[in-house]
Amino acid sequence: MSDGFLHESLRRVDWGVATADTIAAVPPPPPERGGHFRQWTDDIRQLTGVAADTHRMVAGWPQLQPDGPGSWDQAALDRCDRALDALLAHGTRPSLTLFDRSLPPWLDSAGGWLARETAERFAEYAAELGRRFGDRVERWITSTDLAGPTLADHVAGMYSPGRGAGRAGLPAVHHILLANALATQALRASGASGRIGTTVTLVGGYAATDDPYDRLALERLESWTNRLFLDPLLLGEHMVTEDDVSPVAATGCVRPGDLEVIATEQDLLCLSWHTPFRVTAPENLPRVLRTANCQSALNAVNRVLVGLGFAIVPFEDVETTAFGWPIIPEGLADAVAGLYELYGELLPPLSVVDNGMGDLDLVDGTGHSDDTRRRALLRARLSWLAGLVAAGVDVCGYEYWSVLDNLEAKFRYTRLYAMAVPDHEPEPCPPMPADWLHRGAFADVAVREAGRAAGLRLVPAESRGQGAGAS
Repeated sequence: MSDGFLHESLRRVDWGVATADTIAAVPPPPPERGGHFRQWTDDIRQLTGVAADTHRMVAGWPQLQPDGPGSWDQAALDRCDRALDALLAHGTRPSLTLFDRSLPPWLDSAGGWLARETAERFAEYAAELGRRFGDRVERWITSTDLAGPTLADHVAGMYSPGRGAGRAGLPAVHHILLANALATQALRASGASGRIGTTVTLVGGYAATDDPYDRLALERLESWTNRLFLDPLLLGEHMVTEDDVSPVAATGCVRPGDLEVIATEQDLLCLSWHTPFRVTAPENLPRVLRTANCQSALNAVNRVLVGLGFAIVPFEDVETTAFGWPIIPEGLADAVAGLYELYGELLPPLSVVDNGMGDLDLVDGTGHSDDTRRRALLRARLSWLAGLVAAGVDVCGYEYWSVLDNLEAKFRYTRLYAMAVPDHEPEPCPPMPADWLHRGAFADVAVREAGRAAGLRLVPAESRGQGAGAS
């Protein structure tokens, strides 16, 4: 694909950089002084002929409201004011994220996202920021990720030891979706002038084999990630599994009228992209995962996932980054195309938030950044995306997340997710929380599913039925 086609297809896209720095705590330097921003801007100018001129930061709820509802830290508000003004003075268009994983302690101790009140307090917080900053912020993003503080924390227990509650933690998913909608309504009511949306982690991948059970496993992965959040946002209904059960609604957290509120129209939808996955059915795991070449901890990861009917295995003969992420340039475009096939015109304009490729390792022989290599990989990824845009998929923005943001989580989890840590390397440090590995976030599902016993075993293909929906 030529650079001319790439430029033509992506010319209307807003290019920018995203950062998890909390401006209420310590404002980051203006983008022109940031090396990563300059590098990203140079790359985009080289590939598309345009400059990255948007910058998205996190406001910082814990710093702005440390002492409870209705109270505000004026010094923190002033830091936000100065940071927004500095961006505008440098000709950079500000985007503001309201929430990045951490709640104010007074809310976290009261149940966090398991408590419905958190959604209501979030709307109050959004309304005040809209009133104060609404004339200067071009885009409002309610959260950097809906899955991390809910599915990962309260369901799987990945962040805080002892918090993983399995299916009992699913009300957190409902409440953060409700919070997003209430905050969207509050921002609009405050007179904020910018576009409003939220961020979901885009999950995509490929079936490990042509076996229909592997294709079904991939659908299950996408249901428990993409559809868990997007069905309520776009369809006004919680995701229903193949056995006709809505796991979130089954917890009893949904009140009349909630789903109509959750389906409040969004101006844009941010898709946080990391890496594609290779997915297999649990009964096929012994065939496609060469356990002799991977750490035993990798099987522990799959012990959590098999309760949902899928497992993750390494790609074969695919180059990986330092984090173990496979370098598959078409992966992002394929995942976006999958969303479009599922939701079609119901999707609002899409803004990709690219978490990079773990490209700290993209250096040349002298230890300096390998610009040629990095740009070639980025060109390939953007070329595939440009084809979708040319075909009519509305991609309105593309931001690059700093490789240094969320670095601890990347080292802790992403190499394990990619299933690519060989035996001769040490396990990622810090290790995963013990309750995620040993309690089993979905142990109740694994016990309930007949025919999927605790011990993984190979089921010969000839002994299975042909229906793709069998389990």
